[in-house]
Amino acid sequence: MTLYPKLILDALATVTYPGTKKSLIESEMVAEDLHIDGMKVEFTLIFPRETDPFLKSTIKAAEAAIHYHVSKEVEVTIKQEYKSKPRPEVGKLLPQVKNVVAVSSGKGGVGKSTVAANLAISLVRLGFRVGLLDADIFGPSMPKMFGVEDARPCATRVDGRDLIEPIEKYGVRLLSIGFFVNPETATLWRGGMASNALKQLIGDANWGELDYLILDTPPGTSDIHLTLLQTLAITGAVIVTTPQEVALADARKGIDMYRNEKVNVPILGLVENMSWFTPAELPDNRYYIFGKEGGKRLAEEHQIPLLAQIPVVQGICEHADGGKPVSLDAAAQEAQMYLSLAQSVVTMVNRRNKMMNPTKIVEVKH
Repeated sequence: MTLYPKLILDALATVTYPGTKKSLIESEMVAEDLHIDGMKVEFTLIFPRETDPFLKSTIKAAEAAIHYHVSKEVEVTIKQEYKSKPRPEVGKLLPQVKNVVAVSSGKGGVGKSTVAANLAISLVRLGFRVGLLDADIFGPSMPKMFGVEDARPCATRVDGRDLIEPIEKYGVRLLSIGFFVNPETATLWRGGMASNALKQLIGDANWGELDYLILDTPPGTSDIHLTLLQTLAITGAVIVTTPQEVALADARKGIDMYRNEKVNVPILGLVENMSWFTPAELPDNRYYIFGKEGGKRLAEEHQIPLLAQIPVVQGICEHADGGKPVSLDAAAQEAQMYLSLAQSVVTMVNRRNKMMNPTKIVEVKH
């Protein structure tokens, strides 16, 4: 039997690639390097990316089609190429990002995301290049806080890779799982799915050159935190709590997680949020709704800096809900508080980088 290219290509035309629901030929996946030597056939299939879930099954189907439609005697060699280069290995993911700061809290409802959003904007006001990753996979809030709920990031080609282009708003480069899911539907994912989605937002995005990448982490300690620690060398963590004893108890767990000897992420400091309430009509009065100076005591207990005490202010909530964080209003007293917080974070990061070695990524143990 004599083999010739059309025989092979006709066989491959019977194979459907699940990613496009078209044949390999229609999907333009067969490279122009088909080589025939007697009963030996060698060619390349071009897949969208190295992690293509249909890669192995498609190669087996292509080989089976040639054996079925041409001859079982054909010796088939199929090579693979990828339209998009593979994701860099862990440790080389974000070479253009100077500092990664995790904003963390032991429990939900303490205003962590509000602090993260205003910190990011305040760092921009100080002249830094800033990215913000909404790593709260199951409760993303940044799209609403930045007024970009309807935004849909597009892909851009960079150095042979198809990367997600972050949404830029108020000078902050922003990515959130909220851009890719229905905001009115619960995200019912197992831990592995959530972790993989997070890795994509980190490693398959065009973050570019940044002075600071702020991570808005989920409350508590979870798979997501472990994924972050195993994927990124986090420069330091900012812990957010309220003065309430319940919140302080959980904040201690957050501090312990980062200080664990296997993790070793420096604590840059603590933010005491909702420290007091001052009514507009009684500007000299302070009402300590959640307790007095609990965050300050916690900072002293663990010998970490108290970066800021931020009161309960109606305007902070209204600005966040309206998609315009209060830090944008340079004249507002609350904006000055967040600007001061940003300056303190910069000081602590600089001090940390001068006095300590870079953070090591947590190794995956099987």
